[in-house]
Amino acid sequence: MSELSLLALIGVLSICCQWLAWRIKLPAILPLLICGLLLGPTLGLLNPDALFEDLLFPFVSLAVAVILFEGSLTLKFEEIRGHGRMVTNLVSIGMLVTFIVIAILTHFIMGYGWEISALFGALVVVTGPTVIQPMIRSVRPINKLANILRWEGIIIDPLGALLAVLVYEFIIASQDVAFLHALQAFATTVALGFALGWGAARLLGLALGRGWFPHYLQNVATLTIVLGVFALSNAIQHESGLLTVTVMGMVMANTRNLNMEEILEFKETLSVLLISALFIILAARLDFAEFDALGMPAVVLLAIILFAVRPLAVWLSAIGTELRFKDKVLLSWIAPRGIVAAAVSALFALKMEESGWTEAAAVVPLVFLVIMTTVVLQSLTAKPLARLLGLLEPSANGFLIFGANQMTRAVAKSLQERGIPVRLADTNWENIKLARMDNLPVYFGNPASEHAANNIDLTGLGRLLVMSPYKQLNPLVSMYYQDWFGSKKVHGLNGGEQDYRASHQLTESYRKTLNLFGESVTYSKLASLHFKGAKIKSTPITDSFSFADYQQKYGTRALPMFALDDAEKLHIFTTERELIPQSGWTVIAMISAESEENDDEQGNATRKD
Repeated sequence: MSELSLLALIGVLSICCQWLAWRIKLPAILPLLICGLLLGPTLGLLNPDALFEDLLFPFVSLAVAVILFEGSLTLKFEEIRGHGRMVTNLVSIGMLVTFIVIAILTHFIMGYGWEISALFGALVVVTGPTVIQPMIRSVRPINKLANILRWEGIIIDPLGALLAVLVYEFIIASQDVAFLHALQAFATTVALGFALGWGAARLLGLALGRGWFPHYLQNVATLTIVLGVFALSNAIQHESGLLTVTVMGMVMANTRNLNMEEILEFKETLSVLLISALFIILAARLDFAEFDALGMPAVVLLAIILFAVRPLAVWLSAIGTELRFKDKVLLSWIAPRGIVAAAVSALFALKMEESGWTEAAAVVPLVFLVIMTTVVLQSLTAKPLARLLGLLEPSANGFLIFGANQMTRAVAKSLQERGIPVRLADTNWENIKLARMDNLPVYFGNPASEHAANNIDLTGLGRLLVMSPYKQLNPLVSMYYQDWFGSKKVHGLNGGEQDYRASHQLTESYRKTLNLFGESVTYSKLASLHFKGAKIKSTPITDSFSFADYQQKYGTRALPMFALDDAEKLHIFTTERELIPQSGWTVIAMISAESEENDDEQGNATRKD
């Protein structure tokens, strides 16, 4: 097979693996790993060293630099403090305990030198959102634990990468030199990394904030500058580039009034492509004989990591918190290792082997063994364990609402007042800000993006209402969440004949979701009614006031939206089926201002009589 065909095959299989992971709701790392092992050591179709030759090392280096920069863009220090003591402890105390204990165990069990043992310990502290999020969606633990796991993965991803880079830099600096000289070289590398990373971030932030680049060049310019800074840092101080770009991303993430949403979305897309291809290539370089060579000591080490190190980190981190015993048991079991560990370990192994560290070759199969075992074992057993402990989330009856305009905020408030969980998503910051002022949970950005997949909190939410004016995004969001919630739990407003034609061109499944509140109910109609003073009103249905009486009283002046039954289950008025609320139910409807005035007049007349 020609080199071009192999490259094309890697690209196609990367997308296929990502699609398969999305369909079966498992971390993408698993099918990518299997694909790489099949192409490489099993079938012998792909030999990355022969395919890339001298370009393999630069390709892996640049790819890891982009991945670390993109990951560090998600680290906002205020979020570490803002997600509870347990999360803060896990990404500080827990991370350090994991690093130190695993390093010591690796030295004594595997017989590696302290440098390689420390590197392995630093590499496997990271869980990461790409492996945690699919597991949380599959397991659906209670809200408190889901949030702890989610934010631990998001925050520890860049912090763990920074720890691994620092350990690696110290190892490189200490090679064949006295300890004092090693400290000096390490200090130089760290100083350069932080200084150049901070300076480049401030300069790039200034350029983006003042519009020095046209909009269409911002993403490309950012990527080019990141790679340029990476190369410059390496040229000034050997192997300092990874630290520099990691610091650069962290500084930009914490720069106030710097809108990074579009750049972050672009970097996420690029990272998905790079990670997918990189992981297949790295897995194809493995040899099954390397796993055999690890022997029984690796199995013992792995068992201790699973059943002792993680529980130790969780129990120490939980001191002073209100977590129960069973909460800590589940947190102790869910800690799959992810993409960062695999990519960084392979890069460091390549560099260290070139520098004469023969033991470095064993790091990659050992890291991959940890990744495979934690992802597979915990994916299969986490949900049964959560069920056994009674920590599964109750049925998800809440709503994700796309659109945070004035009308949808009123709808969301009426649902929240009835105890129905809601979360508003919008790409308009002003709408999100006003929703926050109304104490409504929000997500700022495109809810169908990769960033949303890693960051949006869907705990308690199992249905989607598309109620936004964004005609281009509405179909994408609707189809995206059909695969998350199921097609019958996604509802959108009919946008009129123009939207009907557009939806018919897209998919029949999307057109069927345009059933919210009635066939003639459009976003424009709802927004107009609300602008004219219509209010969301809840009306009980009783034996003496049936739904027929309700319809007779209000007629076309009321637009029924929801009905809450006597078991507190919420039903939606749609065109799919006729909904007739019974006695004991409550109808939630948009009542026109004219209707309310008439009601007041009738009430006053009745009181006078």
